[in-house]
Amino acid sequence: MTPKSDWLDSFVVGLPEKGWFQFLSRHVVVPFWAWRDPKPKLPGGPRPSPQPGENLQRMMNLIMPLKDPSPMGRARAALVVAQNVDEIFAGLDNVGTVHNARFLLLGNNLCMISVYDGDFSNYIRDFIATIGSVFDAIMDLVEGGEELKPTEQNIERFIDWVHAHDLFQVPDFPTDLFALQDQAKGLTGQTHGLRTLPREFILQFHANPDVSLGGGYRAYPGVSASQIRKNHGMGW
Repeated sequence: MTPKSDWLDSFVVGLPEKGWFQFLSRHVVVPFWAWRDPKPKLPGGPRPSPQPGENLQRMMNLIMPLKDPSPMGRARAALVVAQNVDEIFAGLDNVGTVHNARFLLLGNNLCMISVYDGDFSNYIRDFIATIGSVFDAIMDLVEGGEELKPTEQNIERFIDWVHAHDLFQVPDFPTDLFALQDQAKGLTGQTHGLRTLPREFILQFHANPDVSLGGGYRAYPGVSASQIRKNHGMGW
């Protein structure tokens, strides 16, 4: 005979798959939890690390809400990027710590996704020092952007703005997420268990609906581009 506790566990584990429970959770349970135990919105970008290896190939996922998300507004944003692409590439070359970067139009947002080495603030500061005029043109199209112009004269405010619009990067291990929640609320010595979908986990995604999942895979390929080209007889 199956123990009653096992039947109850199976029932609880299966609840998130039930349509009625999903509706109840979305409209009643999660809003009630968020009211009783609100979680702070955690800051975007990678967290400071004393480990040198974790300061390489860091990610920036900058989400900039467009003032005009209509097709015309999106086309205008694409035009600004296209008109300044040479200056953008030259500026990224001059920064010297950027592995790759690209602009995306996603939903109602203009996004800049990049991978860089070193400190976040220094990265943004160097970026604006080299191509601040380009971001001035972009800020004309972004909600609240006019308050940051000219960006070269408002670098510290612009760094704070980018940090606020950079996606929160969820730790690779959920228990680390709980520790960040507690730290933001000034709590110490808390213990959290992992069982299906813990309430603390759900509430953090209520506070941070848009996130970057994990720190991402970072590595250098075992075969260099020059070796690949040589093996294919392509030369340079």
